[in-house]
Amino acid sequence: MRTFRHARLFAAAGITVATLALTACQNGTGTKDEGASKPTPSTTATASPTDDTKGSQPTQHSNSGSGKTSQPAQQNQTGHSNRTTEKTDKTDQAGKSSSNPAICNGSNTKVTAQPVSRPLNHMLLTVTNTGSKPCSLMYYPVLRFDEMQWVPQGRPDSKPQAVPTLSPGASGYAGVLLSAADGSGDGGTTGKKLTIAFQGGTPNSSGGASATPALPAKGVYYDSSLSVTYWQSEMADALN
Repeated sequence: MRTFRHARLFAAAGITVATLALTACQNGTGTKDEGASKPTPSTTATASPTDDTKGSQPTQHSNSGSGKTSQPAQQNQTGHSNRTTEKTDKTDQAGKSSSNPAICNGSNTKVTAQPVSRPLNHMLLTVTNTGSKPCSLMYYPVLRFDEMQWVPQGRPDSKPQAVPTLSPGASGYAGVLLSAADGSGDGGTTGKKLTIAFQGGTPNSSGGASATPALPAKGVYYDSSLSVTYWQSEMADALN
């Protein structure tokens, strides 16, 4: 504002000097004032505010430009960081997935079925991990003697607190009640062949290949009391 006011004052003074010079020429007394146009430099002063104003604009443009330049740099840096995080997450997930136990089934275990004297009318199933990584025994074994058309149920009171996980070479167990000790069972018959199916991650889903352990030559007698425990880590718990 002060510069603008000074410019107006300079302009007014220039007009006054020019008027006096013109008057002097007309009176024939101002021969030395032929340079009456000398106040012209003061006229240039009127453009000074405009020049100063224009001169400040490139400075603002430069600031704006520097802001735009820094933003993409930040975005690129952020994007790189996000990609790094995603790769790390995928790597962690892959590591966790590879460390998860497999499901025990007929392809990575050896299964035996052996009748026992105690408890009475019971049979012990033993599953040994023959694979190279741990496997888990899910729920309870699904039994089928010969062409049996019904499925023995798992005993709810035998459900363990944790799913048994077998290291390579380790064994898990399940107990089978073949027939009622008091003879109350119906439809008694002798089974010659036993097929054991393994359950998957959800109840009644397939866990993979089944197993057909050998039975005694005389077969195994069972009736409608046939039932099985959940898989156990300890033999005693399977036969309890």
